[in-house]
Amino acid sequence: METIAAILRDKGNTVFTVDPQTTVLRAVETMCVYGIGSVLVCDGEGQPCGIFTERDLMTQVILARRDPEGTRVEEVMTSDVVCVEPTTGMREAMAIMTEKRCRHLPVIHDGLLVGLVSIGDLVRCTSRNQEYEIRVLNDYITGRYPA
Repeated sequence: METIAAILRDKGNTVFTVDPQTTVLRAVETMCVYGIGSVLVCDGEGQPCGIFTERDLMTQVILARRDPEGTRVEEVMTSDVVCVEPTTGMREAMAIMTEKRCRHLPVIHDGLLVGLVSIGDLVRCTSRNQEYEIRVLNDYITGRYPA
């Protein structure tokens, strides 16, 4: 079974973070520059204390008619951050995302932030695994499977 650690090996472990005092505008600029859907909000010790997502921007800032330049991320972030470990299985991570209705999971190992996976990362991995399985089964059925 594929684990989160395998996904991080493929995609890397770069995590874009902001301080809780960062303005919403600055956080959105970071998200746009790097083409990402969220930034992890970390305290002074590098520990996740929240996550600011595109959904937070829409519901907590735009619909609430808040000023992005004057609103701090800590005021509108999702505080209940669900984390996983590198040993978490891919299917379990997908189940967590489905149950908690979240698209991003920070990865923590021995109390340290080691990466972040998105639903897109999990879908890509699942698709790649299915393509491989289909190719192997096709080779087996057509007699091209090495025996």
